[in-house]
Amino acid sequence: MCWLEHLSLHNETGLDPPGIRVRAVPGLVAADYFAPGYFVWAVLIENLAKIGYEGKNLHMAAYDWRLSFQNTEIRDQALSRLKSKIELMYVTNGYKKVVVVPHSMGVIYFLHFLKWVESPPPMGGGGGPGWCAKHIKAIMNIGPAFLGVPKAVSNIFSAESKEVAFIRAMAPSVLDSEILGLQTLEHLMRVSRTWDSTISLLPKGGETIWGNLDWSPEDGHGCDFVKKGQPSMSDNNLNSSNGRSCFQVKDPVKYGRMISFGKAASQLPSSQLPTHDSKEFLHTSASTNFNSSCGEVWTEYDEMSRESIRKISENKAYTARTLFDLLRSVAPKMMRRAENHFSHGISENLDDPKYAHYKYWSNPLETKLPDAPDMEIYCLYGVGIPTERAYVYKLAPSDKCKNIPFRIDSSADGDAGSGLKSGVYFVDGDESVPVLSAGFMCAKGWRGRTRFNPSGMATYIREYRHKRPASLLEGRGTESGAHVDIMGNVALIEDILRVAAGATGAEIGGDRIYSDIIRMSERINLRI
Repeated sequence: MCWLEHLSLHNETGLDPPGIRVRAVPGLVAADYFAPGYFVWAVLIENLAKIGYEGKNLHMAAYDWRLSFQNTEIRDQALSRLKSKIELMYVTNGYKKVVVVPHSMGVIYFLHFLKWVESPPPMGGGGGPGWCAKHIKAIMNIGPAFLGVPKAVSNIFSAESKEVAFIRAMAPSVLDSEILGLQTLEHLMRVSRTWDSTISLLPKGGETIWGNLDWSPEDGHGCDFVKKGQPSMSDNNLNSSNGRSCFQVKDPVKYGRMISFGKAASQLPSSQLPTHDSKEFLHTSASTNFNSSCGEVWTEYDEMSRESIRKISENKAYTARTLFDLLRSVAPKMMRRAENHFSHGISENLDDPKYAHYKYWSNPLETKLPDAPDMEIYCLYGVGIPTERAYVYKLAPSDKCKNIPFRIDSSADGDAGSGLKSGVYFVDGDESVPVLSAGFMCAKGWRGRTRFNPSGMATYIREYRHKRPASLLEGRGTESGAHVDIMGNVALIEDILRVAAGATGAEIGGDRIYSDIIRMSERINLRI
């Protein structure tokens, strides 16, 4: 409980709670290993050292990942420190431009930095137009969550993910035991809802990017994630072109329904679903609270009435547009606070003065890349791993005190090839980030001279097909495409080393694509 208290931020300000100060560890040791023997950046650091990198020209930009991106500057001056460090490395290393290698949330954090550093003070860093062109050679984004991740939705909604659904299916008493009274998920929700950064990972682009009740960019395709030697369909259904292991789905999955209450709601024609009305979410509390006798309020669900909870779950499906109404109803304090720092839409006019505000800077669909035609942007990510895309929910079976009233329906399974397992619909990705989020901007949004990339800087997609280790002796594997384990992927490390040694994207081979990201991108009707 003490540890959880120290990990929490203030629920009103999103900054330090009274009397508590937790700060990011500085230097390379900040994230070389997560725990003894479990590497994060360590393998890449060691390989960079082998080609001559050292403390003089290698820097780990650690930041407090709980805070909103602008608040890391307000509290810790993290963005100013990063600007100064890049300028120092540029000067002290013979005026050579830096190669930036962000990972996961760090990708959109650095996207925020690109806009911040050139914007005028007090909101920006005052570097002026041309700062990025002068100082940055390339940005090599690993596991980029550019357009968000669906698992952020389930995290805010019920503190769950596929792992939790799996545990519930295998051992239902572990998380829900009234005897033990651990209330693990309630504690996780209470803490994580103080982290504004979680909102940065919600899906961006609404139904245009992620699909609606009847359509999604992944329509008609799925991926065969069955172990080798255990085929679940005839070879005639396999599409082996370009090394893909994808198949045609007989009944297209409606991935645009990011949250569905009941398996039927995830599959029925949209004409048979209740019409969504955002007005019904405006008044979710009641004079008699759902858990008014509980004393301490553990989650914002304690302030909701039974009627409000019932309305949410009445055989409805929510898309990337309507789920924001849903989240504002179940996490009003968090959403009010965090939506002052992040935006998730699509800009119609990027020259509108409102986009000078920092809340838009980490959304690639609401900001322009800097005027830096010689700079390169890479999207580096794994493919071939089932990755969360949509969820089937149900009401929790108990009205007990301090209870999260919704949960992933782990009993909801689909037929072979349907992509549904234990209440979760899966698509191709790196286990955390779907291909759509990781690759779209490099495949289409920024490809060539577009309104999001007015200087036409080059973009490259480098995908790494996941291969599990052959034995325990290989550890986490040298060909893994998993979101964190990819940091030990030999091909990824080679790509980064070559660019860090001076190569261009064309010299390392340009695009390398195994997934259907190009086809998905073409299906998205976005003005470029």
